[in-house]
Amino acid sequence: MTHFLALLGVLSISFSAVFIRLARVSPVAATFYRAAYAIPVLVVISLAWGRDARSRRERLLAFVSGLFLAADLDLWHESIALVGAGLGTVIPNVQVVFVAIVAWMQHGERPRTRTIAMIGVVLFGVALTSGLARSDAYGTRPGEGVALGVAAGLCYAIFLIVFRASTRSLAPPAGPLLDATVGTAVGALLSAGFDPGFTLAVGRQAHLWLVALALVSQVMGWLFIATALPRLPAVETSVLLLVQPVFAIAWGVMFFAERLSSLQWMGSAIVLAGVAVLSMSLASQNPKALTAAP
Repeated sequence: MTHFLALLGVLSISFSAVFIRLARVSPVAATFYRAAYAIPVLVVISLAWGRDARSRRERLLAFVSGLFLAADLDLWHESIALVGAGLGTVIPNVQVVFVAIVAWMQHGERPRTRTIAMIGVVLFGVALTSGLARSDAYGTRPGEGVALGVAAGLCYAIFLIVFRASTRSLAPPAGPLLDATVGTAVGALLSAGFDPGFTLAVGRQAHLWLVALALVSQVMGWLFIATALPRLPAVETSVLLLVQPVFAIAWGVMFFAERLSSLQWMGSAIVLAGVAVLSMSLASQNPKALTAAP
């Protein structure tokens, strides 16, 4: 049952980029509505789960983590518009690199040569995903899209670090996720000035896709993952999480006829393989460091 919940959660969040493309709203508007529509549902679930024994500090940290998640989502949504749903989901997985660097700094550890080499391999793969300015590269502005994806990965890594600090009391996942989602909604409004196309007046069809994004990805996907992954071995966790970008690439091809160039396919494979190795290495030190991209 645990494996089924984890796989169902990963499958749920793999549709995030699909819903974003179908909604056709500005990046920040998508971030805001993803959080806004999820908040009432999470309130009900959190109340049903029972008393929340977290401290005020843990609640505040969860809220602050949501501000970084808002920045991550803003950048990621723009990246999807530039390089597509599939590739746009692959790139932010470089967050594992940033999380690993922070882990080394926190524990005063010297990274192994093999790990440093693997980070170099991941970065090489990221460069290939940009298409190297070749005419057959998929995306309107693939180089810029990849750069935004990497920046999203950095913001997501910060979110993970702060969010983990807010869940050390092992409280039910609905409470911390609710606080982080409220922070995401606030962060979206604070960043609205950086999005020239931002407006809350979106069409009825867009609202339907945004509701699906909130319920399927932000609520169902995250709750399933948060419930299942702590009960799985670290190696299985790292493999399961990489199912998400693989599914996202498949959805991009199926729903939007996204046709990556040979260099971009190669780069995606290198990034995913490198992230898998780094994830397993990081998991052996701290299994809670692992989670899926948004």
